[in-house]
Amino acid sequence: MAQTETSGRSTTAKKARPATVKKEKMTSTDFAEVGSSGLSVNAGQVTEDFLRQLQGRGGMAIYREMAENHPVIGATLASIEMLFRSVDWTVQPADSDNQAAIDEAEFVASCLNDMSTSWEDFVSSVLGFLVYGYSLHEIVYKRRDGLTDDGASSKFDDGRIGWRKLPVRAQDTITEWRLDKHGGIEGAIQQNPNYGSDVFIPIEKSLLFRTTTRMNNPQGRSILRSAYVSWYYQKRITEIEAIGVERDLAGMPVAFVPPQLLSDSATSAETQALTAIKEIVRNIRRDEQEGLVFPLAYDHETGNLAYDIKLMSTGGRRQFDTNQIIGRYDTRIAMTMLADFLLVGHDRIGAQALSVSKIELFQDSISAYLANIADVLNSYAVPRLMRINGIDPQLAPRIAYTAPRAPDLDTISNYVSRLATSGALMPDDNLDEYLREIGGLPTEEEATVN
Repeated sequence: MAQTETSGRSTTAKKARPATVKKEKMTSTDFAEVGSSGLSVNAGQVTEDFLRQLQGRGGMAIYREMAENHPVIGATLASIEMLFRSVDWTVQPADSDNQAAIDEAEFVASCLNDMSTSWEDFVSSVLGFLVYGYSLHEIVYKRRDGLTDDGASSKFDDGRIGWRKLPVRAQDTITEWRLDKHGGIEGAIQQNPNYGSDVFIPIEKSLLFRTTTRMNNPQGRSILRSAYVSWYYQKRITEIEAIGVERDLAGMPVAFVPPQLLSDSATSAETQALTAIKEIVRNIRRDEQEGLVFPLAYDHETGNLAYDIKLMSTGGRRQFDTNQIIGRYDTRIAMTMLADFLLVGHDRIGAQALSVSKIELFQDSISAYLANIADVLNSYAVPRLMRINGIDPQLAPRIAYTAPRAPDLDTISNYVSRLATSGALMPDDNLDEYLREIGGLPTEEEATVN
C-alpha cells in the first residue's frame, strides 16, 4: 500500500474513490453525419472559385494555357518533372522479419514493373494535379497469366491479379462530379471527346491525387491559382507591347477619304468603298509582301487627292518600361510556385547564397507532393490490390520514395577534410567513388581514358 510521510511518522494513505459518472445515453444522431463539407457544387460542377472564368472546364483550359505558353511556369513544371522522374521508389514490407510480408512486398513491386506503361511515366502523368489541382486515374486490373494476345500480357504466370495500367483521365473531359449529401466523393462523369458518350467512373475504381483536400473538393487547388492575376495582366501587356512594336515599325496607318464617304447620306457604293478602306487600315502589315492599291482620284474643287493614306510613327520612347513590368510579373509568378530561384542571374535578380535556400525550399515542396502521391497509393491502391487477391491486410506493404535533395558540396567537403585531418577517416575506393558521384565528376576509369 502507498505510504506518505507526515510529521516524521509513516501513515497509510487512503485511496480516493473514483467519482461515479453516469453513462450518457447516445442517440442515432450521435452516429449519423448531419452536416456537410460546405463545398459549393452546382449540377455536378464545383463552383468554389469566386472567379467564374476559373470554374469548370473553362478554368481547366486557362490553366493549360498558363502551363504550356508561359516560359517561367513551363520551366518550373519541367524542373519538377525532372526531379520526380529521378526519385527512387521502393516497396517496403509491413514486417521485415516476416517472410510472408516480404513476399507480398515483392509481389507489389512486381506489379509496379508489370504495367503497360512505366512507373516513371505514371508518376509524370500524376503531375497534372499541380497544374489543374487534381489528377484522376482509373485502376485497370489484369490476371497475370503470362503472355497473351488480349492486351493484358504479363511477365508473370501466377494467376494473381495485378495492375494492367493506371491511366489518367484528362481534366478537361471530366464534366461532372457525383457527391453524396455530405460531400463525399462517389465518382466522376467523363465525356469521351471523340465520341461524345458519357461514362461514370466510380471512386472505388479510381485514384484521386489532389494538392489539397480542403472541404473535400475533388478538384483540389491548382498551384497556378495564385499566379493567375499576374499571368493575366502580363499576357495583356505583352500582347499590347507586341502590337505597339509592330505598329511603330510598320507605322500607324491613317487614311484620308472624302467627307461624303463618312456622311449619313453616303450611297451604297460609297459605304462599300469606306468599308474596304477600313479593312486595309486594319490589316496593313510590313511583311514579305507589302503595298497598297488605291484609286487615283482628285477633288474637282480643290484639286487635291480625294484619297490618301500615310504611315505615322511616334518616333519617341514610351512613358512606361514594359520590360520592367513584364519582369515584375515573372518574379511574382515564380514566387507563387516557390521557383523564383530560376530567375537568379536574370535582370540582376537575387543572390547566389539566397538562391541556395530557395532551392532547398523548392525541394521541400517537391517532397510534400511526393508524400501526397505515396499516401494515396498506400491508402487506396495497395489495400485494394491486397483485398482482390485475398491477402491479409496486415501484410500490405508500403510504397516509399527517396526525397530529392541536392547535396551541399561545401559542407561535405569541409566535413570530409576535418575527418581526414584528424585521422578519423581514411580515403578508400568507396569514398572516392561516392565523392565523384555527388560532385558530378567522372569516375577514375573515365578520367584515365580521357
